[in-house]
Amino acid sequence: MTQIGDFLLNTSIYSPKMLSVLILTGILVGFVNTLAGMATALSYALFMAMGMPINVANGTSRVGVLAQFAVSSVLFRKNGYLDVGQASKVGIPVAIGSVAGAQLAALVNPSIMEVLMGVMLPVMAVLLLANQNKNKKSVNPSPANTKSKFGPFRFFAFTLIGAYGGFTHAGVGILIIFGSVYLLGLDLIRANGIKQFAVVMYTPLALAVFIWYGQVNWPVAIIYAVGNVTGAVIASKVAVKWGAVFINYIIASAVFIMSFWLIYKQFI
Repeated sequence: MTQIGDFLLNTSIYSPKMLSVLILTGILVGFVNTLAGMATALSYALFMAMGMPINVANGTSRVGVLAQFAVSSVLFRKNGYLDVGQASKVGIPVAIGSVAGAQLAALVNPSIMEVLMGVMLPVMAVLLLANQNKNKKSVNPSPANTKSKFGPFRFFAFTLIGAYGGFTHAGVGILIIFGSVYLLGLDLIRANGIKQFAVVMYTPLALAVFIWYGQVNWPVAIIYAVGNVTGAVIASKVAVKWGAVFINYIIASAVFIMSFWLIYKQFI
């Protein structure tokens, strides 16, 4: 473990080995985020191991997130699983909320943010597993069930989800899916399509906040984004339901470990 930590901390990002680590990890994260969720937590872990404060790791990850979800949105739309009009109704309040969340993440003390992330990430991991169990039982609703009016309560609920997404991308996709299923009556496939487009709408605003505060490592972000996009394309084209279930458990386990480390490191 010490050798791995030394490698990540001291190796040039332009070396062949580090380029491979960034791109391959980006592919994994892009793949998992498209099929399931929570993999952005792995981005934070990698970037922090490379020496970035959690604020910068948070901001740097957003470049790949934007590129990845822009591509996956096109693919979901092409396959008929994305209603852009309905997704826009979700994306607007999510985008509004994200500005406040990103502002908080950019200004909060890194140690405080680490503790907050350490507390929130396990909750998201539990929701991820709950979402997985629901996926096994889900059925497609009739078209009438997907045309619910988007009233003030739903607008406020998605604004709160956006505030969380602005603070940390890890887990926001799960919340958007939950909101789309329980508040809009969508099945999980179309809820996932809503997630793709809503993330595309809110991420530029959140990213702009991190750019304003100088919390984006651009060389790492661009290299990593190449992997994110590749992973998104693969996930959008390959049907791997059994794989998504397995990946969810792996990611949830990794998230719990990362959460423990984020809190434990405050006492060492």
